[in-house]
Amino acid sequence: MHEWSQAFASYRFGVPAPCACPTRGDLIMDTALPFEDALQNYLLDAQVLLTQAQECLQHLELIDNDPDACRCLDNTLDNLARQATRLGLREVAHYTNALQQLLAPACHGGCLQREALPALGACLTLLAWQLELLDTRTGRLNLDIGEQLVLLSDLAKVVQKTLCAGLCFLRRARQRLPAFAHHSGSGHRHRPVESTVLT
Repeated sequence: MHEWSQAFASYRFGVPAPCACPTRGDLIMDTALPFEDALQNYLLDAQVLLTQAQECLQHLELIDNDPDACRCLDNTLDNLARQATRLGLREVAHYTNALQQLLAPACHGGCLQREALPALGACLTLLAWQLELLDTRTGRLNLDIGEQLVLLSDLAKVVQKTLCAGLCFLRRARQRLPAFAHHSGSGHRHRPVESTVLT
């Protein structure tokens, strides 16, 4: 199973149902701050990171498959997911982690094509809404996960398609390499150019 499909399956069947219970995070960050203060700090950091992810997206819209933008996007989403997990923000952590894992193979393999960018933009927009709607006392998100599943499914389909296209291209390129090497090695050797000294 591809990494993107593993990530989506994990999110599809492992995400906790939204809960209105006023419980705090299960894994409160190792900090002396009260939970509410730690959550406010996270939300400030998350807005900066989300803006950075959106800037990566804009950069990819201008320059196809730019490796620096892909790497920045992957690192930014990973940072968001890790911080949410440490603070015990279950719904945000599940969604952000699923999003990062869906994109990681394409980011690492240089296959995040332009076709995937609209779906990625929609996922980032939903993440922005999640951060806005977090309960600042409990860290919980009382939202139906239906839209999240649809957006992640759409992204998974287009990422799969671009990954398959990239793998086919690499396979064809590798198949051509031996023939090219044989052709290059079987030709006549060029005689080295002798330097001439003018007197």
